[in-house]
Amino acid sequence: LQISAGRFAFALLTLTPILLWFRPSLKGAAWPVHVGRTICGWGAVTTMFAAAAAMRLADATAISFLSPMVAMVLAIPLLGEKVGPWRWGAAAIALVGALVLIRPGAEAFQPIALVALASACFMAVETILVKRLTGGENRTGEPMLRILAINNALGAAIAITAASFVWIWPSPAQWALLAAIGTVMVTAQSMFILALRRGDASFVVPLFYATLVFAALYDLAVFGEVPTALSGLGAALIVAG
Repeated sequence: LQISAGRFAFALLTLTPILLWFRPSLKGAAWPVHVGRTICGWGAVTTMFAAAAAMRLADATAISFLSPMVAMVLAIPLLGEKVGPWRWGAAAIALVGALVLIRPGAEAFQPIALVALASACFMAVETILVKRLTGGENRTGEPMLRILAINNALGAAIAITAASFVWIWPSPAQWALLAAIGTVMVTAQSMFILALRRGDASFVVPLFYATLVFAALYDLAVFGEVPTALSGLGAALIVAG
């Protein structure tokens, strides 16, 4: 809960100078969609952090990475997108690559895994709602700064309120990490919104599997963790997909 609070609070702080400069209008905002999207986004990151804390990170990640497939399924009835065999095939190849790269173990089959599965469902629904905000179904999308401002302001209010019931004062190093998470995530969020504005959700979301490839590269660069042959195969499958 505290990590989620840091994610939203520091994201909002990062945005504040930009919002004060450009002063995006809130007139005409689709508030029900914004509120639904924010609740799903907060639920997604909180359940993901909870699952990662209680089970192997690889297992939690593997389950949460079902979200692109769920989002592709939801995009058909909710956004009217046509997902042809090439997209399904490409997403399936990437999913296989993700499973090879992560190699979830027996721990993935336990009650806490339902929390990671909930994260995948939250993320998928959030993706659909973001697409609606950015202009799905032949609608004119809302400005990106408005979407970011509403999401992170509402998210910070929800996350800080929830975390206040269990608050433990972070160390200086933890404060720095929370600030880094917020800054990185709001930057990625901006790029994700721009991508969804320009492409179908069913095309954009499978690219999330590339996260695992970059994670392996960062492991190598920062921690000197040399990928195994199986990891290389998984990464190759993801890139191929």
